[in-house]
Amino acid sequence: MTQDELKQAAAEAALAFVVEDSIVGVGTGSTANYFIDGLGRMKDRIRGAVASSDASAQRLAGHGIALFDLNDVTELPVYVDGADEIDGSLAMIKGGGAALTREKIVAAVAGRFVCICDASKRVATLGRFPLPVEVIPMARAQVARALTALGGRPVWREGVVTDNGNLILDVHDLSITDPVGLESEINQIVGVVTNGLFARRGADTLLLAAPGGVQRIDAA
Repeated sequence: MTQDELKQAAAEAALAFVVEDSIVGVGTGSTANYFIDGLGRMKDRIRGAVASSDASAQRLAGHGIALFDLNDVTELPVYVDGADEIDGSLAMIKGGGAALTREKIVAAVAGRFVCICDASKRVATLGRFPLPVEVIPMARAQVARALTALGGRPVWREGVVTDNGNLILDVHDLSITDPVGLESEINQIVGVVTNGLFARRGADTLLLAAPGGVQRIDAA
């Protein structure tokens, strides 16, 4: 199976977690796009969706799925999204698509976070994938200095502006043995909006696609 076929298999498996007549939280990225396409086939069985990015909102609208503002939603049973890396505790690095802040907000509201990805994203220790950090534009250089002091090598993702109007620093050369602690430490740097560690609120369920099928792994 190709990587795209594996992504699609994980996304299709996540459709079983959608609650009838509910509003669904939807992530961003290539794997999430397959989930959106699947959601389009069952749009008459849900009320609509909350999107974590403008790109996902456009794709959902293209399928005729009603869009809700998160401020108008009191209950979100499930949020489905991919990951750039995920470890054994179901902590993740996300933000390769620069939607990490909205993804983190929607995930915080959801009752269940279902992560969908192919087996290549599973790692023993997070950090091989550069950690995205969303920063206020005027703070880019000062945040970069602070991240360097933490042992990382921040690189400005030039030409990329988030849906919130901010910038992304990708932090290389990290070996993240304490994802919860590092997530909190980076978020305390003045000028940081948030970072791509999803550890304080990790996934509840991982649907991991491999050539032999999709494996379900639940958080301990």
